[in-house]
Amino acid sequence: MRKLRTFLLAACLAGPAFAAPQRGDTLLRHVTLIDVERGRAVTGQAVVWRGDTIVATGVDAKVSRDWRATKTIDGRGRYLIPGLWDMHVHFGGGPDLVDENKALLPLYVAYGITTIRDCSGDLPNDVLAWRGEIASGRLFGPRLLTSGAKIEGIAPIWKGTIEVGTRADVDAAITRLKQRDKVDFVKITDSTLKPELFLYAVAQAKKNGLRTSGHIPMALTVKQAVDAGISSIEHIDYAFKAGVKDEAAIAADFAAGRIDRTEANRRINDGFDTATAMAAYRDFATRGVFVTPTLNGSRIITYLDRDSHADDPFLAFIGPKLRKTYDWRIQRAAKDDAAAIAARHEHYERMAAILPLLQKAGVTIIAGTDAGFLNSFNYPGQGLHDELSLFVDKGLTPAQALSSATRSGPAWFGQLARYGSIAHGKMADMVLLDRNPLTDISATRAIRTVVLRGKVYDRPALDAMLARAKTQVAAWNAKP
Repeated sequence: MRKLRTFLLAACLAGPAFAAPQRGDTLLRHVTLIDVERGRAVTGQAVVWRGDTIVATGVDAKVSRDWRATKTIDGRGRYLIPGLWDMHVHFGGGPDLVDENKALLPLYVAYGITTIRDCSGDLPNDVLAWRGEIASGRLFGPRLLTSGAKIEGIAPIWKGTIEVGTRADVDAAITRLKQRDKVDFVKITDSTLKPELFLYAVAQAKKNGLRTSGHIPMALTVKQAVDAGISSIEHIDYAFKAGVKDEAAIAADFAAGRIDRTEANRRINDGFDTATAMAAYRDFATRGVFVTPTLNGSRIITYLDRDSHADDPFLAFIGPKLRKTYDWRIQRAAKDDAAAIAARHEHYERMAAILPLLQKAGVTIIAGTDAGFLNSFNYPGQGLHDELSLFVDKGLTPAQALSSATRSGPAWFGQLARYGSIAHGKMADMVLLDRNPLTDISATRAIRTVVLRGKVYDRPALDAMLARAKTQVAAWNAKP
């Protein structure tokens, strides 16, 4: 009897060694986990998720001993990263293009993008509806965060906006966006918006707990927008402008009508000063202002003289009406003579060259493509991988580029507790790669499997998504 009591006591003390394995839905074994925050690859790991949440990570031997799952995936020789975020996309082109825009959603998933930030087009109500349908599982696509309708001035060039001409109009717009539309952030643009109302809208959005991004009016300095509380600067041109020594004088001259936009841009292009820029960028970093460079869209238009993109395979995934929206930029670029072409080449390279300065100053760089209607050949899904390659080409490390597409988005939205890494309690949004993106950023294109909200889409499933998209476009193309 004493021996039996001793055995039972020892078994109780051993506890976990005798505990039944815990259960998950999926167990991924023998994988190299990419720790994006620290820029390192951790070999021999395992990850378990249940529903849409990661419930265990760690050394494979321990995790596989302690956990069982309905499905097991062998990740041997492969690399696991958090799901990618494209933080600047657009949907639009008018009511006739709703279906063609909606058909783009699976393309993002097929290219490893699990969250997108819609920066407003002219279909804001449709996009708001898609957001809810995706969240409830009624529509397939990446998690969608949106600004809803952008705030603009009276009779702007952009459609689908909330037009404001007074502070009362701005207050009403913010109330609508926050309370009725429950937007994820606010987008503000400047085609007709009075500069003082731009600053007021930024400040009021911040007062209401809403993040802001937008196009800063020429009559304002970037610092004025930062002082008002803007959360992210979209497009690298505005970050470049912040580095111009006499930016305040240019803004004042433009506001007073002493110079036109062409002259203002010439002075900006010629007035960049590295010391001024670094001071501005350090201020961005201190205040938590992020920058979304959107290099890929600019690159495409800049170099249309070298690549017309007429034979791009990805055109097979873009509906005919959406392709038609590409024409206006193509036609504008086609009017440039040799001198103008050389000037746009020089302008793009000058803008892109500040990327390492932003990184050095501690600014959080966000990966966003500007993909969507109007933006010629800037393709949903593929465009983000092009953007990351450009980041590395212009001076970032692969680790920094990868962070811009996995951690910067969650950081901007204040969601790093749930997204941006592979750890217990995080969302099961992940991408399994065939190669190591920390040594070669092009490895983000070598996608073996995408995990979206816990559901596993292997390479055949991803290929099937692409095939369905191509078939749908072919059907649209065949219509008279």
